[in-house]
Amino acid sequence: MARGRPIEAGGIELPLCTQRRSRVRAGGGHNCLKAFFALTLLTLASAASAAEPQEVVFPSGSLQLHGFVFKPQGDGPFPAVLYNHGSERRPGTKPEIGEFLAANGYVFFVPHRRGQGRSPGSYIMDALNNAPRASRGQLLVSLHDQQQEDVVAALAFLKTLPYVDTQNIAIAGCSFGGIQTVLSVEKDLGLRAAVAFAPAAMTWNGARGIQSRLTAAVRHATIPLLLLQAENDYDLSPTRTLSQEMERAGKTHLARIFPAYGTTQSDGHGGFCFRGVHVWGSEVLAFLASNRHR
Repeated sequence: MARGRPIEAGGIELPLCTQRRSRVRAGGGHNCLKAFFALTLLTLASAASAAEPQEVVFPSGSLQLHGFVFKPQGDGPFPAVLYNHGSERRPGTKPEIGEFLAANGYVFFVPHRRGQGRSPGSYIMDALNNAPRASRGQLLVSLHDQQQEDVVAALAFLKTLPYVDTQNIAIAGCSFGGIQTVLSVEKDLGLRAAVAFAPAAMTWNGARGIQSRLTAAVRHATIPLLLLQAENDYDLSPTRTLSQEMERAGKTHLARIFPAYGTTQSDGHGGFCFRGVHVWGSEVLAFLASNRHR
């Protein structure tokens, strides 16, 4: 995709950020046409048969990790989204997102990283909370780099599924999963695009190690990145800082800060990611479609 060219989705122009021009926009300018498209997409999603996730097992080093796959109706091959969950101990299947994307023709894969959900290993938050406070910042970076191995292993597994179009796989995630998504963009993994919701929004302030790690990752991005947050998230610095860094590096990206979702910071963080499909769904679909291999 050429840098600086707008994404066009049903007559809605979604400009990309480039080295010359920044596009971090407030979300208050939604017009009736965009609302119409969002409603149309949700109506189509509701009309389609709800996809039932299938539990799968895949290797990551010596571990056998678990995850869940939502598949659209039909034989495929379908484009796919690998979705990185957050820091929650039991990530589940993310049904709201899975059903929405499957209804719109995407395979949706939620791998459970080590120590979370149904996957064996040490839980990342236990490791952080049990460590001396002075060492938690660097440990956070080390643990995310370790968990990135699980993400790469999950992607390798996803590519083996016969109904997946391996030339059209994107990656996404929220919070800690947003961190994993940003770390993935610097690697040559054969991905088409990335969508990061609120990466490090709860840990950014005071966590210089993770700030530096993510800034370096976007500086060397190999694929377009969409950064999304709600205005009442814990900290909007990740979207603003990473967008500015990509701007300086001339990397293709789009940054969106939506109006407040719900009433609390928790609503604006995880609630926005997992239950806000009706708010961000049309924009994410447009971004994914604009970066598909034809």
